[in-house]
Amino acid sequence: MISKELKQELIQKYGDNITDSGKPEVQVAILSARISDITKHVSVYKKDNHSRRGLIMLVSKRRKLLDYLKKRHIDRYRNIIAALGLRK
Repeated sequence: MISKELKQELIQKYGDNITDSGKPEVQVAILSARISDITKHVSVYKKDNHSRRGLIMLVSKRRKLLDYLKKRHIDRYRNIIAALGLRK
């Protein structure tokens, strides 16, 4: 679970203001932080299938948000991909 401080930091960095958590960029950044946190957990606890399922659901939610950005706002998509380092 990510902390409140980290979440507020991500909202400030990728949103327009402190309460702007609805932008796709902010949501992708928060999901990426949660995904990295759960990935560490799943690598330690190999048989935790419930967390693994949650991880897969988060990854698919992030993929849908990125597809939306790619389809509608390609420049915003490229900026968030570069900022988060998602594509190799």
